Amino acid sequence: MVFSPNDGVIPDVVWVSNARLETGVDESGHFTVAPELMIEILSAGKLNEQWDKEAKRKLYSLYGVQEYWVVDWRLKTIEVYRRNQAQLELVCTLLGDDALTSPLLPDFAIAIDQVFR
Repeated sequence: MVFSPNDGVIPDVVWVSNARLETGVDESGHFTVAPELMIEILSAGKLNEQWDKEAKRKLYSLYGVQEYWVVDWRLKTIEVYRRNQAQLELVCTLLGDDALTSPLLPDFAIAIDQVFR
């Protein structure tokens, strides 16, 4: 995903609406606009966690991502960040039988323990 010549990332999972997809891909096939939803699965190591939880969140905030999920496979939790004004803010940390839902995906719901089976 290329936001600018200096800001490129490789997220684990993205969701893009058809409307954004129509206008957000360059001739090389790179996304040039922010997807609505970005999902990162934490890699082991403090620096990797810091990169995903802080640096990427700030970058995604800057470029207009609407929602950001950080999946911690070791703790079996998902942190959900949603756009408030110009920032992605933590709205909840889900675990166990909590349900993961999103206003971006109205028909989607899954229990967290199902994600980590």
